[in-house]
Amino acid sequence: MSDVVIKVENLGKLYRIGAQQERYKTLRESLVGAVTGPLRRLRRSKSKIQNPKSDFIWALKDVSFEVKQGEVVGIIGRNGTGKSTLLKVLSHITEPTEGRVALRGRIGSLLEVGTGFHPELTGAENIYLNGAILGMRRAEIERKFDEIVAFSEIEKFLDTPVKRYSSGMYVRLAFAVAAHLEPEILLVDEVLAVGDAAFQKKCLGKMGDVAKEGRTVLFVSHNMGAVQGLCERGIWLEGGRVSMNGLVREAVLAYLAASSNRQAGISIEKLPRVTGGDDIRLINLELLDQSGHHAYRFDHGDRMLMRFWFRVLNPGQRYFAIEWTICTSDGNKVLYASSSPQGQLLISPIENVGCVECEIPCLPLTSGRYFINCLLSLPHQKRIDEVEAATSFDVTTCDICNTGFDVRQSLAPVTTATYWSIVEGAQSLLRSPNMAPQSQIRG
Repeated sequence: MSDVVIKVENLGKLYRIGAQQERYKTLRESLVGAVTGPLRRLRRSKSKIQNPKSDFIWALKDVSFEVKQGEVVGIIGRNGTGKSTLLKVLSHITEPTEGRVALRGRIGSLLEVGTGFHPELTGAENIYLNGAILGMRRAEIERKFDEIVAFSEIEKFLDTPVKRYSSGMYVRLAFAVAAHLEPEILLVDEVLAVGDAAFQKKCLGKMGDVAKEGRTVLFVSHNMGAVQGLCERGIWLEGGRVSMNGLVREAVLAYLAASSNRQAGISIEKLPRVTGGDDIRLINLELLDQSGHHAYRFDHGDRMLMRFWFRVLNPGQRYFAIEWTICTSDGNKVLYASSSPQGQLLISPIENVGCVECEIPCLPLTSGRYFINCLLSLPHQKRIDEVEAATSFDVTTCDICNTGFDVRQSLAPVTTATYWSIVEGAQSLLRSPNMAPQSQIRG
């Protein structure tokens, strides 16, 4: 028997631009829709293929791949490239317009907040409902019930309808149900976008446990560090198509390199946002060398000047802070800085475009490629605009001792000049009470 549990062949999904999103339905309406839905979907699908108008867009097109049992695969790509649509098709939440999906095993899915639970039912009732959808018996669900509740940390609200849950409460319970009801295939979409750091760490740990048990995981995330730490293989979607399917490190590096703006003067205003962008929007990030020229190649110890350009979209928003983080291609954060300790930046009321500069006097990075994430925020209050991989740069050499030895990022991303010497009279120092080895020191 083949060990392939997910097989996707020439998958396509067509959406109408600007179509109104449906409100959530009552349980009775959902059951009626389950009976009459297949015929309606068939008619809509044929109509879309025969009459593809300009107000339709392919969210997925010609997507093909296979996933074997026990594999952990990361789905990466910009916002709007079809990642969530792919998981919805695999979860049977939406039907494909064309192509074929073959699945072997029970599926547990945690997609965006609002998907998978019925809002009118309580948390406890939704646990049993989801278990029944997965094909589990009541005894099986009861065996896992206490473990689910303990993981979700919402015991006090189990008898409250989930429509009254905060997004954090909702996703904690949804993840607990999806991960603990033992599906053979677990689909997870951006669970790390909600919740505190402790919960995010717990989710990653649980997904790792699921993978070790031989179950299959498809994980969609913008957190490249989490993707590389958890997944073995990466599928990069671009424009609804598979741009790369291979080792996760290679897929992440190719995605980040393509996502970053590496040419001086190219606006990043249209890059996808992690959050925000409605009040003040980052429109460009320039890197300048110690001569004041645009540059994307530096040496260790060089001066780097970051020049942030922004546009004011809300006249009432006139102060903010800028934060930046330099990351490796693995998604690991190396350097961080924020303007907020030096006070909030104030924009002149008569200007709608501004520029802020930040200088790094001595770049402490080893040789390799780095990416810059940017955040405009109200300090400790609100994220105004956030862009991942706004630009990238290379550190070409790191020969800090002028010996011809290049310190590379694979050894460590940060280093500094050090001075070494042999201590004269080491034997006499060894006999000194203050310098004696730990084993000779008496209390």
